[in-house]
Amino acid sequence: MLAEHGGGAKRGPQHACNHRGSWIWWQDMAKPRDASVPLPGRARFKGEPDREAPLKSREAAPRPALRAIDGMAMVIGLVVGAGIFRAPAEVAANLGSASAILLSWLLGGVVSVLGALCYAELAAAFPHAGGEYHFLQRAYGKTVSFVFAWSRMLILQTGSIALLAFVMADYVAAIVPLDARATAAVAGGGVVLLTALNLAGLRSSTAMQNVLTLVTVGGLVAIIVAGLLAPAAPAAAPLPPPQGGTFGLAMVFVLLTYGGWNEAAYVSAELRNVQRNMGRVLLASLALVTVMYLLINLAYLKVLGVTPMAQSDAVTAELVRRSLGQDGARLSSLLIVIAVLSSINVTIFTGARTNYALARDFPTFAFLGHWSARTHAPTRALLVQGTVALLLVIAGAASRSGFEAMVSYVSPVFWSFFLLTTLALVVLRRRDPTRVRPFRVPGYPATPLLFAAACGYMLYASLAYSGWGALFGVLIAASGLPVALWRTRRAA
Repeated sequence: MLAEHGGGAKRGPQHACNHRGSWIWWQDMAKPRDASVPLPGRARFKGEPDREAPLKSREAAPRPALRAIDGMAMVIGLVVGAGIFRAPAEVAANLGSASAILLSWLLGGVVSVLGALCYAELAAAFPHAGGEYHFLQRAYGKTVSFVFAWSRMLILQTGSIALLAFVMADYVAAIVPLDARATAAVAGGGVVLLTALNLAGLRSSTAMQNVLTLVTVGGLVAIIVAGLLAPAAPAAAPLPPPQGGTFGLAMVFVLLTYGGWNEAAYVSAELRNVQRNMGRVLLASLALVTVMYLLINLAYLKVLGVTPMAQSDAVTAELVRRSLGQDGARLSSLLIVIAVLSSINVTIFTGARTNYALARDFPTFAFLGHWSARTHAPTRALLVQGTVALLLVIAGAASRSGFEAMVSYVSPVFWSFFLLTTLALVVLRRRDPTRVRPFRVPGYPATPLLFAAACGYMLYASLAYSGWGALFGVLIAASGLPVALWRTRRAA
């Protein structure tokens, strides 16, 4: 793959630019670009007509309007979602000891920071509304980046939106009793409402995100304080020793709970002073999340103990019930609904940006490239994303568990492209050594290779522990390959 795209160590920029299969942009390599200026569309083969002219002529485009605090609110809102309210019980069941539980959450934070360092370099050096799509295109070419954008539109973002919508609806049902049909309707209604909010514009979306994140973090802090101040749980019978391999399964849940920070790459073209702020946004957000996760697990262990924690279906509600009573448990369910709404909102925000980038590179999808000058949002991309997510909600509602079905559908494809994006850092260091990199990964190349190994293990685990949904997701992703090849032949 590297040789095909001119990525040998001795090849200079001039070789890459002249090679027919390369998609490296000479203007980006020749001199540093102002981060406030959006990067241009794709490069064309020699002699190919410029089919993107209508898109390029539009005045409306992503602009740096997000403050660092807005970026932090988005990252925290993505990470602190449904996972921390569901995963701790699974982790406790697999590990069986307080020290191993706390170690797993600390390790999850460390692994996430390794990944954040890699993404900070990529986003600072190549700021673009397409995020990972743009990184993959520069590293591997248009076929890989198209399959990623195809998968993100039909699986990754839309599946994540549907997954979170099911979690939100389940906790609404814990507050107000609902039957299965009404619960699915609440999930679909959440998707419609938050998509409409994002269509209203960047200012409305980020303001709502800041409020939701503030309420979520404040609620988590309140739960942590209540748990740490509550009387300690009486000693319970210890769990039987866990079987071999369960630490790895526990880390699957831990890293899924930390997931979502990579979405910050999709706001790099809209973050003010991205070269200076991207690394700060990612590292500060993950440091805060890691501290909160460790503290809330300490609270779980103190109030519940390992065995009740492992046996609970709603560990947060049980902690609050023991600390503050039944009314407190209802309040905690409301907190979880707000936290999940926060995650859905920012997932919708970032997901539509990839569809916008896809439209700029493939004329077939040009209708997705409309960027509203009034609302500063990719309106058509948001509408398509919302429609696909609603269809997945309907499909998930027909299965035994919508949440489990969506996890199986999303996970293998998610970790496959996470691995490729991490390795893209190494490829681009070799292929584009003259590029100005305001932030560089410390400990290179060990840092990206360690994180790539973690991604490889998560890919294996997601395939090993997922059902039919994993196969369906992989097939949908693979269906983008013939479409990409067809478009490449037409362009040639």
